[in-house]
Parts: sequence; C-alpha cells; structure tokens
Amino acid sequence: MKKLFFVSLGCDKNLVDAEHMLSLLHADGYQITEDESDADVIIVNTCCFIEDAAQESVNTILDMADLKKNGHLKALIVTGCLATRYAKNIGVEIPEVDGVVGASSYDEVKEVLDRVLAGEENVEEVEDISRTPEDSGRILTTGGHFAYLKIAEGCDKNCSYCIIPKLRGHYRSFPMEKLIAEAESLVAQGVRELILVAQETTLYGTDIYGHKALPELLRKLSEIKGLAWIRLLYAYPEEIDDALIDEMAENPKVCHYIDMPIQHSNDYILGRMGRRTKRADIVSVINRLRAKIPDICIRTTLICGFPGETEEMHQDQVSFIKEMRFDRLGAFPYSREKGTVAYDMPDQVEDVTKQLWYDEIMRVQQQITFEKNKELVGKEFEVFIEGEIPDDRVYVGRTYRDAPDVDGYVYMDRDYQRLSGDLVDVKITKAKDYDLIGEIIDEDEPAE
Repeated sequence: MKKLFFVSLGCDKNLVDAEHMLSLLHADGYQITEDESDADVIIVNTCCFIEDAAQESVNTILDMADLKKNGHLKALIVTGCLATRYAKNIGVEIPEVDGVVGASSYDEVKEVLDRVLAGEENVEEVEDISRTPEDSGRILTTGGHFAYLKIAEGCDKNCSYCIIPKLRGHYRSFPMEKLIAEAESLVAQGVRELILVAQETTLYGTDIYGHKALPELLRKLSEIKGLAWIRLLYAYPEEIDDALIDEMAENPKVCHYIDMPIQHSNDYILGRMGRRTKRADIVSVINRLRAKIPDICIRTTLICGFPGETEEMHQDQVSFIKEMRFDRLGAFPYSREKGTVAYDMPDQVEDVTKQLWYDEIMRVQQQITFEKNKELVGKEFEVFIEGEIPDDRVYVGRTYRDAPDVDGYVYMDRDYQRLSGDLVDVKITKAKDYDLIGEIIDEDEPAE
C-alpha cells in the first residue's frame, strides 16, 4: 500500500479542497501517514494570497523536495493556488516536483499521480480556473466535531489588491441540494458545528437562483438533526441585508457571530482598493447588526499600508477601530502582488511603515478585546469542547464568539470527563487579553 503525506497551507477554503483530495486518494488505496520521511507520495496544497503565504508554500515544497535525496519518495505533487499561478515555472525552478494540479482541478489529482508513478515526467493539470471539480467525499482534518462547508467558489469583486479572481475564477455558488447532502453527511460523521466559507458567502445564490439565497440555506441547514451551531465567515458588508440579519437573529442554530472583512475605513483608500463600500455604509451595517442582535460578535480584517495611505489616514483608521470597538480584528501589512492593479499604483508605502501601523492597530485592538473580555466575567456561555491539556487537567473550548484558529479559547478545569464536541455550560471567571477562564456548571455532572 502506497503511503501518502499531505500538507495543506493557507485558508480554510483550501483545506476543504485538501479534504476532498484526501478522500479521493484514500479510496484509491493510499494510506495516509503523518511521517513525511515514510511517505511514497507527498502532496503540498499551496497558498499564494500574499507574499508571506507564497514564500511559506515555496519553503514547504523545498523541504519536501529534500526527501527525494534518500530515494524513498517516489512522487512530489504541488496543488492549490500557487500551482495555478506558477504552473509553468514550478517544475523548472524545483525539478524535484513531478506534477502540478491547479486549484480548480483538484479532482484530477489521482490521475496525475497515476501518470507520475507510471514514469511520466512534469505532469501538469491546470484546467479552466472557473470549472467546478467533480463531487467527492471528504476526510475531515479538523478533529471531527466541526467542519468547514464551502458554499461557493471564485469571486467577481476584483479588488485592486487581490489575485484570487485570477486563480479561482468567477463567482459560482454550489447548488443548495448538494450542500445540504454534504452537510448531512458531515453531521452523520459527528460534526456539530458547520462553518460556512467562500470567497464571499453573502452573495450565495445570486448566480444560480437570481437572488441572495444565504438566509434560505441557513434555514435548511438548521433543520439537520444533530447540528448545533452554524457559523458565518467572509460576509462582505455591502451584501449584508435585512433578510440575512433577521435570519441570524431568529435562527437559534446560527451563531451570533459574523466575519465581515472591511479592509479599511478611509473612503479614499476604499476607493483605491476597489471596495464597494464607504465608511458610512460600514457604520450603518454594524449599527444594524448590533441593533437587531445585541450580543453579536463582529470580526473584521484590515490592510495596513495600502498604496497612497498616509499617516493621517492611518490615524483615522485607528480612531475608527476605537469608535467601532470590534470584538475581533485581524490585520496584515499590504502585500504587493504582481498581476493586481495595486501593484503598479504610485505612492507605495515603505515596509517599515506598514509594520509600525500594523503593530499600533493590533495594540489598540488587543486592549479593546481585553476590555470586552472583562465584561464577560460572571456571565454564562455554552462552550464547545475542543480538547484538553492532560498534564494541566484543563479543557479547551470555544464560545459562539470564537471561530477556530483565529479567535480566543476558554480554559476550564477538567473535573469531569468530557469529549471533544461536547457542549457544556460554563461560567466565565477570569479574562485574559484574548482568552477566557471558566468553570463548568452543568447540573448533572457525569461520573469519572
């Protein structure tokens, strides 16, 4: 039996593609190993959204290529966004790479591997970036109690800083019946939290149904027995309407949480970015969300140092953050990407300035998050058990306010036996910068 080592980098949407590939190859007889030195085949599923992500992908490929020197590794395959962007260059620059599979062709990975193992060299399968791969099962890599559900692929926004439309193609929603069937299968495997992802979730259905169908999808998903939470990521502010807000407010399975990337708050910079909102629009959406859903947790993402940004604009952004008091906020320095409109813009900001602005924004947000966390002390929350730290006899979990990997955790004493995926009632006893300390308060405690 051939042994497969798989590395998936980048976003959760890329992870879903990886899980499909794992399923295809497992069904073909591959045994998945966690030891790269023992692998017959290695696949690196890459990202190149920003320069740092692309460099991480290249470094990982090079690390895996070194394993060919011992003669055990038979095939090294590169998939994902970097494969799509540099399909013609990867094999030339890194001759140890045997095959390249584009992001929209991941369902061809088995065939590519077959050709490589049969002796064919430099196999490349990068089809139309707007094709939709054939359906396949998934092997979950998230622990089994939560899973990402990718509801659409591609993007039509064409923001001036973003390369994704050239790698993933135009926006295309997946049919609702397909998504419901996939969700039912995931829940049957033990998944209790579904996290909806796409390049933009809020436009779901506009291309195939002629209207925004996300509220309807949320209602249908919530009917699945055994599913506890539905979380919404990547909701663009200009597409958040009253129908979606009402569904989030009224549907008990939809977490009062939304990831809403705004990227900036200055109208001049928003215009240069090609964003379709202005500051007043963003404020209006935030106010509507908070008015209808008072306990809503709002996460956003910002870019620091976009071409043309000045110190005054940066300080305006800092003031906006203090005014809006986002519950969660991530930021990254602007990454200059070839092939984007912003790459050739004048008034590029120095790297050292970008970093200084980034550091200031994160310091400000850290204080806001800490203050908001302190307001939670004494309150009770339903907490999703993620795992435990055995040596410390501590459970690690998340409230509805915390998405996996990007937000904080709740740490609880392990006085009783719990399982990952359990939902327990917890009283918050202490706040940290990003995390919380709590105690389980279930009335009927199970026996050890």
